[in-house]
Amino acid sequence: MENQNRDTYRFQVNLSGMINILSNHLYSSPKVFLRELLQNGIDAITARQAYSPDGYEGKIHIEVSGTSTGATLLVEDNGIGLNEAEIHEFLAMIGQSSKRGEDFLSTNTSFIGRFGIGLLSCFMVSDDIVMVTQSAKGGPALEWRGKPDGTYTIRKLEGQYAPGTKVFLRCKEGSEAYFEEGNLQEWLFHYGALLPYPIQLVSDHTTRLINSQSPPWVKDPQLARKHQGEVLAFGKQVLGETFRDFIPLHTTSGRTGGIAFILPQAVNLNAKRNHRVYLKHMLVSEAASNILPDWAFFVKCLIWTDELQPTASREHFYENAQLEQVREELGNSIRQELMRMAEYDPDRLQSVISLHALSMKALAVEDLSFYSIIHEWLPFESTFGRKPLGELKQHPPLYFTATLDEYRQITHVASAQSMLVVNGGFIYDAELLSQLPLVDPDVETERLLPEEVSLSFTDITPQERLDYYESVRLADSVLQKFRCQVQLRRFKPEEIPVLYTLSEESAQWRILEATKEVSTDALSSVLGSLGTTLKDAAYATLYFNLNNPVIERAFHPAHQKMLPSIIEMLYCNALMMGHYPMNRQEIALLNKGIIQFIDWGLTASHVTGGDE
Repeated sequence: MENQNRDTYRFQVNLSGMINILSNHLYSSPKVFLRELLQNGIDAITARQAYSPDGYEGKIHIEVSGTSTGATLLVEDNGIGLNEAEIHEFLAMIGQSSKRGEDFLSTNTSFIGRFGIGLLSCFMVSDDIVMVTQSAKGGPALEWRGKPDGTYTIRKLEGQYAPGTKVFLRCKEGSEAYFEEGNLQEWLFHYGALLPYPIQLVSDHTTRLINSQSPPWVKDPQLARKHQGEVLAFGKQVLGETFRDFIPLHTTSGRTGGIAFILPQAVNLNAKRNHRVYLKHMLVSEAASNILPDWAFFVKCLIWTDELQPTASREHFYENAQLEQVREELGNSIRQELMRMAEYDPDRLQSVISLHALSMKALAVEDLSFYSIIHEWLPFESTFGRKPLGELKQHPPLYFTATLDEYRQITHVASAQSMLVVNGGFIYDAELLSQLPLVDPDVETERLLPEEVSLSFTDITPQERLDYYESVRLADSVLQKFRCQVQLRRFKPEEIPVLYTLSEESAQWRILEATKEVSTDALSSVLGSLGTTLKDAAYATLYFNLNNPVIERAFHPAHQKMLPSIIEMLYCNALMMGHYPMNRQEIALLNKGIIQFIDWGLTASHVTGGDE
């Protein structure tokens, strides 16, 4: 009884609203109407090949005539065509999937798109769509006329027509650019460069073949090695860049392949990864960023596939298990080619690494077997200069810093003493250096802390220790408020008067103190509680270089009165030289010291009358 009182209604679709969605939200540009028409034509040809394969050759003919809003575009294919029932099914029900029923049109998985929504995209550039079609299965030729208000008419035509479909579009105001011959030529090649059937563009002046015969290396990417010049020229034509090298891509299924062109210039880790992907040889995405592993940012790819699932706009792919597998296998293709270079063509690999070391390191972090093969070519910054790891590991033990700040603190001292230290502060470097013994057991690596560089210093003599005892004690008391102790040493180069080093505890304490300065009272209290556990051990060390003439004079007993201010200024100088952030107290100390030294200088000048 309850069911009898229910009325059933059907949703109403505002076709004009749908066209707006297509134009402004679903598709990246109205020019994709060309891709949709090409897709429809290719699918119709594919269907006819299965229906009547003997002696049949598919082709697409495109003709443009007139100018401005009087321009007309004809897109014609000699595919299977449509009968009246198929017109109603595929064109009247927007969003109806053609993959249903038992008919070949509905079940074949080699089709690129969906006929109805593809033809609907033409309303973005034309207010009237006229389609004339003749089914290869027989029956009369039909004329279909559609309008953007959602109405359409069907008329049976007299006479004989060859199987296939013609779509006529008349330019609407504001869409003139989409009917210009030059743009049509560019966009047809853009979308259809790899299509296996000829696309011919005819205008008032010329007839052009848009796509040449599909090269053999599209079917088998491994053949690309034998056609290097042709592949590089094709890459320049399609991608607009001049490349010097490439890597063929393939998957075990053979359903995805491509060419990875090695970029001729170094790129940033965060550079956009814009790869062109063709679905069944039709361009689907020109900015696919998720088709390769993250480490493969040194290549720009042309990839063709028939196994990935496109999104509704057919301009991207769904992130699913299939895409994940394809991404992994394409990454393996690149990895294997690089390993092949290492074995058979090391000069070629060295050329790649010289430009794209960062990408090679990103892969090496993920794959120890790859790291073991190519590690000797990877460059690292060190106190001996920028050198390949194979050269650096000849100087055991291999010391490295974990951060850039640590390297900056010790690089001058270590260089002056001919001590090899590798800068591990760049991304991936410290991790790779710590893993080096795993791929080369004969190499010993060790992280070096700034305070450990003091082991290479020359200690002062017992007599110097006695002579400078009072000065060192005074200097130590001056820096106690900064939780810093003073050591007097001799080290090279002489030009460095002081060197500031942090223990791990003191580094953590400085971070906590800096955070407290910009935190709320409540958070500062919490941070203060955390800092109490570090406070006793959180001492930095300021090394004074007795080889420096200024330090030798400053610590002389005759300058005891000026020594506290000298110590404070040298402390601030050491912080700046080591690239340490200064807290408010230290900045105030620096300002005070500058003013004081200016005052001393002016006073001395007044007393001496300007003479030295």
